[in-house]
Amino acid sequence: MKFSWQKGTTQGITIRRFLSDRGLSHRVLSRINHHEGQVRVDGRKVRLQAVVDEPATVTVMLPPEHPDENVPPSTGPLAILAADENWLVIDKPAGMTSVPGPHDREDTLVNRVKGYLMQQGARDLVPHVITRLDRFTSGVTLVARHRVAQGLINPQVEQHTLRKEYLAVVQGALAEDHGFFTGPLERQPGTNRQWVSATGKPARTEYWVTARYAAATQVRVRLHTGRTHQIRAHFAAAGHPLLGDELYGGPTVLIERQALHARALGFTDPFTDRAVTYCAPIPPDLQQLLATLQ
Repeated sequence: MKFSWQKGTTQGITIRRFLSDRGLSHRVLSRINHHEGQVRVDGRKVRLQAVVDEPATVTVMLPPEHPDENVPPSTGPLAILAADENWLVIDKPAGMTSVPGPHDREDTLVNRVKGYLMQQGARDLVPHVITRLDRFTSGVTLVARHRVAQGLINPQVEQHTLRKEYLAVVQGALAEDHGFFTGPLERQPGTNRQWVSATGKPARTEYWVTARYAAATQVRVRLHTGRTHQIRAHFAAAGHPLLGDELYGGPTVLIERQALHARALGFTDPFTDRAVTYCAPIPPDLQQLLATLQ
């Protein structure tokens, strides 16, 4: 991998600080410092401690990431919404686990992305899932194709500036057409559930009602934080669990998985500084649910 940035001022700065300001992670810089890669200034090899005090082109060259032998590639299908040398945007189906774990170690999203990258002849074979969805949540998932992309997008992840919007169908009638849930969330002892607790981590969920039915409400949801099960836990705590969400007490008559779909994802591409948005179509099971409710 090779990446270049322009230093346009005469102010002196170390290469380490310059690259850190551009978003390279401490881990990547540490590897460069241990000779796993190199930095060149106008074609001249330099150390990270070097000071540059003139306008110059700073280029980083990194070796390929070695694949994890414990993650076998899968040739299962991928619904790719967009792809370039830095990112894969994928429409994850409900039922697929994002990363290898107890439920599945051989055919998760990561396994399939690894298989796809191998088929494409990619040098870097370690997918980095940026927006991880629950197993039974469908929709837009962002994957970084290499560690530099992962590092450059991390500030947006940590500052909660990724624009994540979901379609959800909840039980009952919400009183307001627009609102927020702000209850702190933490894991409920002895369960896999999250619940609202004064000792939990801050969480903020915004919603807009988009359709009302006899015993359910369709909502557009925006996440302002990224806690585990945040949407599911917040609506359940408000007395409106998602349809199909058995874990949080939602009825499973009309749909067998939580009625939750990651509809859109927006972010600023750190390589181009352009704001981009990707959308995933509503899957057939949710289309059928909405048709039945209507």
